This record gives sequence, structure tokens and C-alpha cells, in this order.
Amino acid sequence: MEPEGTILFTTNGLPYFGFDIFSISLPPTPQTISAESTPETRHTDGLSVNFNAGFTDETPESVVFVSERTGKARLFRTRYGKAEALPLCTSLDSVFTDRPTVKNGRLYFISAHEKPSEPFKSWAAVYETDLNNTESKPARLTPVGTADLSPAVSQSGKFIAVASHGSGKWKGDFRELETEIVVFPSDDPTKRRVVAGQAGWPTWQGDSVLFFHRKAEDGWWSVYESDLTDRPATRVTPPGLHAFTPAASHDKRFIAVATRRKGKSHRHIELFDLESKEFYPVTELLNPNLHHYNPFFSCDSSKLGYHRFRGESAKGDSIVPHLQTAHSPVRNLKLVRINGTFPSFSPDGCLIAINGDLLTTPGLMVLKSDGSKRWTLIEQSSYFHTAWSPAEKGVIFASVGPIFESVKSTVQIARVSFDVSDLNTKNDKVNASVKILTNPDKGNNAFASISPDGKKLVFRSGRSGFKNLYIINAINGETDSDEIFRLTEGEWIDTMPSWSPDGSLIAFSSNRHDPTDPTGFGLYLIRPDGSDLQRVNISGHEDHADLARERINHVCFSPDSKWFVFTANFNGVLAEPISGPNQFQPYGDLYACRINGSGLVRLTCNAYENGTPAWHGGISGIEGISVGEIRGDKLRGQFEEPLWLTCDV
Repeated sequence: MEPEGTILFTTNGLPYFGFDIFSISLPPTPQTISAESTPETRHTDGLSVNFNAGFTDETPESVVFVSERTGKARLFRTRYGKAEALPLCTSLDSVFTDRPTVKNGRLYFISAHEKPSEPFKSWAAVYETDLNNTESKPARLTPVGTADLSPAVSQSGKFIAVASHGSGKWKGDFRELETEIVVFPSDDPTKRRVVAGQAGWPTWQGDSVLFFHRKAEDGWWSVYESDLTDRPATRVTPPGLHAFTPAASHDKRFIAVATRRKGKSHRHIELFDLESKEFYPVTELLNPNLHHYNPFFSCDSSKLGYHRFRGESAKGDSIVPHLQTAHSPVRNLKLVRINGTFPSFSPDGCLIAINGDLLTTPGLMVLKSDGSKRWTLIEQSSYFHTAWSPAEKGVIFASVGPIFESVKSTVQIARVSFDVSDLNTKNDKVNASVKILTNPDKGNNAFASISPDGKKLVFRSGRSGFKNLYIINAINGETDSDEIFRLTEGEWIDTMPSWSPDGSLIAFSSNRHDPTDPTGFGLYLIRPDGSDLQRVNISGHEDHADLARERINHVCFSPDSKWFVFTANFNGVLAEPISGPNQFQPYGDLYACRINGSGLVRLTCNAYENGTPAWHGGISGIEGISVGEIRGDKLRGQFEEPLWLTCDV
């Protein structure tokens, strides 16, 4: 039987992007670009998030692009003079598509609809189809068992270049990808040839020259040029700035690059003159205080495109909804993306507890399950993780203190009580009383999960010098008594416990199989009395090498206690992380499996970090998400650049 119900989850950054596709007409000399003389054309309609575009070879005003408007990354097209976005590849049942490019009426793109035969391989592959026949079945160009990213088509359409992970397993790279530039004829994709190693994001100049980016030995991301011979590629852009995601103009004059410069806080598109070796600013002159991404040229090199935040006053979506329906690959399982972190359901499913962004927004809030109203319980932003008492509608448990800190940092478990009748249309803030359940001198206590009867809670504590699991009274805690039961013990990390709804099991993440690896977490089960400890083998059998690579966190039981949902690293990355805003773990997708590890299902499939799931069996209110006025926060483009992309080189 398939899993059923509703799963809430968080996707890092995506709800705040507000991207649209823009372009400018390039003047004869780039020195004359200015906000006054170089107006932007917006090619997309402001709905959802639109990105990674390319011009078609019909007119410079027609573009193909990726949009999240249907709850997953799908391909669309706009035509000259028409605002309507037309879906492409409608015959393709794919949860993720990316990087569309058009040549000679053929559409080339990335899709992740074919599952590899083993874990720790990316699902990304290159496909080709007829641009003007949305019902035609795409042909796979990437060999089965191989993962390809970032396709580029040569000027004549005879050759394709990709950033390839090859046929080996993903090695865990997600900042500087260990991909190779591979070239093959478009009419015979089996004739693959490696052109450059440790490189990505290829772009063609004619049919015989490739540009791509890589991180140089001096630490700067730079663009390199290859003539497709055995000679080593030559560095094109100088040190002292990051230059990446190149696009070559077809007139052979320029490459357009995204740059990050010392003293500058935004990513901008610049033109690099291949003859004079000079940079010319473009988007900094137009929108100095916005990030701009992934440039592309029209066929005649007269136009330069990119995507950016559309702006607070621009036409289109201007609200970050409290709740958004996401695509689900399972028929009776609803996926809902929440604007917040660490959600949990009230016992009847009518309300949802959430944290804010853990930095500036309120620390603890309550939301109606149809997304129509939100209340603030705690303004203090240092609250993280929520667990609604299964037995008390007006009680939520949370952690108070800094998240992801050392074992001795002061983090405490709080019992937050409030009057549910105060959750009405007149109030935006509700009074709540806070009772700290853990002793302040006991170090890092976090991630509480409550027993079904509401009488006990299990949590992670660093009081012994190592993070293990403990159980205390959910009403009085350990502050009013000495009642505490140590559930696990060892010189490793046991964390993020989840108490099953039937009360018989506690699931948690742990690196106890290899305490020397602080990043490798498996899924474990234990009974509340400390018996029957076992690891749930998901990616392989007990002695399989893949088990050591598992990074499983945020485990949550299904309402019937027969399934898990969790976030994991089983399928690597689907896009080059440097090409977008910050993602802490861009390989983090949601998966579900039975509690014996069988029946693994990938629930999300995108280039973002997805996590902190909560599972409920029904939720009729969720059905009303798209009905009536959209409620949420003002969309301000509040996202960050990759935190690891710094100019402190």
C-alpha cells in the first residue's frame, strides 16, 4: 500500500526568489549601456519563479525557460507579443526539467524522470525533442547510467557539450562539482569525448571553441577556453574576481559572465571583450542592488538575457504564500511547501506550528491549515523546532537557543502553552506562557518529540559531552523533578528523534556506525525502554558500502506508524549550485520508505534543499490553499548568494 496523507516541508530559499526573465538590446559599444538608454524587456509574466532561459531561433523575443508555477520545475515558452506561458514537453512525466536551449527547431534540456539503477547517482540526463510538437516523445542523449548537467549546443547544432559526472557514483561534491566537459555529435551521442576535467557550464563559440568555468588553483572561479584539441585549456578571465556561468556571443566578440567582485555585495552580469580583455558592466548599471543570474545571447548576438528578482513593485506575484502545493509523485500523498521551518500539526490537523527564519522573523507561530491566517506566539527568533502535543491542543514544544551549536552550548526545551480560543480573526499575536523543561546547566538540549499520550518527550542532549537521547516528563520536565531516562549512550551523535504515533518506536539519526564521520547519518530505531536498537538499511544491505554514505535527517513517522519521511542525499545534485542562490545542502530531497527500509520513494526532485517534514493523515483544510485571497508575507527577494562564494581568496 502506498503512503497517504499530507506532508508539510520547507524548501530553502525558493519561495523568496521571485525570478523573472529579462533581456536588453546590446548597443554597438558596451560603454554606452545605462539605465536611461538601455531598457529591460521582461519576457515572463511574474507568476511563480522563472529562470534559466534561452532564446529560441525564431525571434529574439521568444524564449524558453524553467518555471515552478505548477509545483515542480517545468519547461515553458513565450512568443513575441504574447504574455501567455505555453508548456513544453507535455508528454513528459518529469518532476524536474532544467537548462532548455533551442537550435534548428530542436529543444535540448535536462530531465530527471528516469531513475538510476542504484543510489548515489544523479537522475539528471540530456534529452532532445521537437520544439513545436509538445506531444513528441523526447529522446535521451545521455547514456543510461551516466549523469549530465548544463547542456550547450554548438552554433550549427552539430555538437553538444555537457558537464558530466560520468557513470560513477556521486562523490558528495556540491560546491565545486567534480564534473568533466564532454562533447558528442548531436546525431550520435554515443561518441563522447572528454575535453576538460574539473569544469562546468560549457558554452560554444561556433563549432570548434568551448568556454567553461572552473575554480582556478588560486581560488578564483574563472572562465577557460578550449579549442577541442589535446592542448590544455587556457584561462580567459583574470584572478581578482569570480567569473562564472559564461555565455559566448555568436559574433565572437564577447563572453557574458556572472561576476562577484571584492567590495561588491551583488552578483552581476558583465561583458568580457575577448580581444581587449576588458570587462564592461551591464546589470550593475541597470539594477545595482539586485542579483542577476545565468546570461544568454540571442542567435544574432543583439540581445543579452538573464534572470533576476522581478522587484517589489513589479506586476506579478508579490506575496510569499504561507502554504503552496507542490507536485507529489504519489497519488494519495499531498505535498505542501510551507513558508517557515520545522512545522508540526495540531492533534486535529486544523493548525500548524512553525518557526521563522531563525534570524529575524518571529520564533514561534501558529498557522491555520488552509493558510488563511497566522498568529505569533513568540517574537524571539531563537526558537527552533516545533512539536505539537498529541494530547493537548494548546501546547507546543520547542527548542530555545542557537541551532547547530556545540554540545555545551545552552539550548533548552520549552513547553509553550496558550489558549486556542485566542486564535481568532481579531488577533495577530497571542499570549503564551513558556516553561523551560531542561536544566540550564545541562548543555545543548533540542529536537523534542512527544509520546502519543502527551506525557513524555524524547530529546537530544549534549550533557554528557556527546549528543545522545533522553526521555523526560512532558509536563514537569527535569526542572521540577529528577525524573530523566537516558535512552542512548555513546561517543557519537544521536539526534532528531521522532516518536511513532502508535507509541512503540522512536526513530532517530545517528553516526554511531562511524563516529569519526560527523556528516554521515543513518536511520535508527529503538523502543522507548531502550531495547531493540537497530539500523534501518535503506541504500543497501547491512554490509553494503553505500550505508556509510547515507546522510539521513529530519525523520518523521507516518500517521499509521508504517512509513518514514526524511531528507537524504541519495541522488546527488541536479544542477550546478554556483548558478543559483545559496543552498546549504542542494542534494537534500525528501524520501519515504516503510519502517523496514523497503519501498523507497523519492518525493521531491529539485536543485534546492528540502527538509523538516511533518506528516498528517488527513487535513481537509489543506484543500482550500488555492481558494480565495493568497495570504502570506511580502515578496522582497530576501535570499542570499552561496555563503561559500567569497572574495576572501
